[in-house]
Amino acid sequence: MKILNPRTHGYLDYVTPILFLVAPTLFGLTGIPAMLAYALAIIHLVMTLATDFPLGPVKFLPFTIHGWVERVVGPLLIVVPFVLGFSTDLAARNFYLAIGVIIILVGVLTDYKGAETTKAQTR
Repeated sequence: MKILNPRTHGYLDYVTPILFLVAPTLFGLTGIPAMLAYALAIIHLVMTLATDFPLGPVKFLPFTIHGWVERVVGPLLIVVPFVLGFSTDLAARNFYLAIGVIIILVGVLTDYKGAETTKAQTR
């Protein structure tokens, strides 16, 4: 069931970099987990700005490709604490597990074809 349209997904995509930016302070992340959070904030913001959906000002990246990136990133965020060796840091591990699950859920609930339908209707 696809309950998130491209516009709603866009709002969530602008909240995500903010969450990554405040995570080190909010959850006490340091070292690799903190640097990764800052890097992901920048990467996610750039991808959102470049996505061809209602809230993307540049409209370079097709929304369906944006969705595939998130389908890869969500599971990777779940394994990253174990791969990068910070799984014993409970705050960092739990943050990355939670954000990975959230990105997966948003991906499952998003209508990635909705942007194409909206374009076709406005032509």
